[in-house]
Amino acid sequence: MRFDFSATAPEVAQRLIGATLTVDGVGGVIVETEAYDQSDPASHSYAGKTARNASMFGPPGRAYVYRSYGLHWCLNAVCMPAGHGAGVLIRALEPTVGIETMQHRRRIQEVRLLCAGPGRLCQALGVDRSHDGSRLDRKPFRLVASSTRELLVTNGVRIGISHSRELSWRFALAGSRFLSRPMTAGAS
Repeated sequence: MRFDFSATAPEVAQRLIGATLTVDGVGGVIVETEAYDQSDPASHSYAGKTARNASMFGPPGRAYVYRSYGLHWCLNAVCMPAGHGAGVLIRALEPTVGIETMQHRRRIQEVRLLCAGPGRLCQALGVDRSHDGSRLDRKPFRLVASSTRELLVTNGVRIGISHSRELSWRFALAGSRFLSRPMTAGAS
């Protein structure tokens, strides 16, 4: 089943919860996302298109991959119409396939921590800058929408930003033990 990226970033972020994401057959179920939009001062696209964020302005359904703090790769799904500058950060997965490969890449055994955070997730899946601009519906990626209609998705404030902190654009699968951090108090 194809995934639709033509909606707003918060809508796509919520819909991605429960979808299965793999890279070269390694991955799992998306349990945590964050939405970013060009109108949002916390977004990389806020100041306009640059060489670094060009993929975020590309066609929906592409990967926008960037390095955070010069240390960790982060994977985003571009959404909205091309040229808008909106995306969804994939914050955490529940690992389901290729667990041994993820453990080797991350050099840890604890399955709960393999993909609990955007940097950990990219390291476990082998995502780096070479994936920037790639289609999420073509190899090496595979993204399959959830077939479960009754997922309980919670939302709250995003993590690690200094602008637009009031927006409840972080989404998570309720009760998941694979989140990067617990949902903040007051999340609905």
